[in-house]
Amino acid sequence: MDYISHYNSPLGRITMGSDGEALISLWFDDQKYFGANLEKEQRQQDDLPIFELTRKWLDSYFSGKDPQFTPPLLMRASDFRKQVWQQLLNIPFGQTTTYGEIAKSLGGSSAIAVGGAIGHNPISLIIPCHRVIASNGDLRGYAGGLDRKRWLLEMEQKGKTTIPQNQRK
Repeated sequence: MDYISHYNSPLGRITMGSDGEALISLWFDDQKYFGANLEKEQRQQDDLPIFELTRKWLDSYFSGKDPQFTPPLLMRASDFRKQVWQQLLNIPFGQTTTYGEIAKSLGGSSAIAVGGAIGHNPISLIIPCHRVIASNGDLRGYAGGLDRKRWLLEMEQKGKTTIPQNQRK
């Protein structure tokens, strides 16, 4: 059985998922692929230590600061996806990289395959898929929506905390 809890962020409600020990998911509630890696049976359990730690991470992050720690994570995925997501964890707060750079770091994988793995990242924000952009600097797909991606990048780079009109909840 998996456990869930919720967090109200400046960009909308977030659902956290855990196996009881580690964080397995972190989604905006209207995000593409929401809940894809959770077991069918879930129980609301707000007081798990992993959820308390994740709330501290989110509080720090949404205050415009690099949280300086990563809660314990459990990645339920293929080896390739895990390798891509590990690369995402290496992107520093406030910086970006490209799909091609990640593909190259994995020994020449396809940027398209890397994009597919990034798009299915179930632990948004903490595994910072929003920090990956196109080689020409364009913002490309983000399962939480491009307006959120733009806001997150601006918040990290400039400390901006103004919430886009259409993202206020």
